[in-house]
Formats: sequence, C-alpha cells, structure tokens
Amino acid sequence: MKNLGALMKQAQEMQTKMQEMQERVADATATGVAGGGMVSVTLNGKNEMKTIKLDPSLADPDDMEILEDLIVAAYNDAKTKIEAHVQEEMQKVTGGLNLPPGMKLPF
Repeated sequence: MKNLGALMKQAQEMQTKMQEMQERVADATATGVAGGGMVSVTLNGKNEMKTIKLDPSLADPDDMEILEDLIVAAYNDAKTKIEAHVQEEMQKVTGGLNLPPGMKLPF
C-alpha cells in the first residue's frame, strides 16, 4: 500500500505540473514572418491568431495571390514556433519521458 500512496502522490504532482504548463503555454506567443518581414502573424499557445501585420506595399489588387501565400507562410512559421515551445514545456514537465507516438499532451 505504501507504494500505491507514493504513486498516487506522483500522479497528483504530475497533474498539477501539467495544469501549470498548460497555463504557461496558453499565455505564450510566437510571431512568424514571411516575405522578409513584410508579413507577420502572432499566435498564442492555443494556435489562435492574435495579430497580423502587412506591409502596405503588398496591398496591390493585382498581386493578391502573393499576399495570400505570404500570410499562409507567416502563419505556418508562427505555428511551428509555438509547437516547438509547447514541446519544450512538455519536456520540462515529463522530465524527458518518451510518450507513445501520436500521444500529444496537453492538447
């Protein structure tokens, strides 16, 4: 029974750490850029777009496809950065514990 109690305590500590990590990640932001900085997109830790900034020179109606491509590229850059941050925070919580493939915590 002594081992079960210790195991339960570890599980509770892990749950608390996971909750704290989720709060830190939710508050994190990452900015992705494209077109040499002409387009920037900022996401929060939940991959929600918070801001988008466009260089006015990109507002050419004849080049809308380029602008659209740059927005997608900037978003993807920000998403990659925020996912890396989430992974880094997860490593801190799990202590490098290798999770099974496809198991993504906390989301």
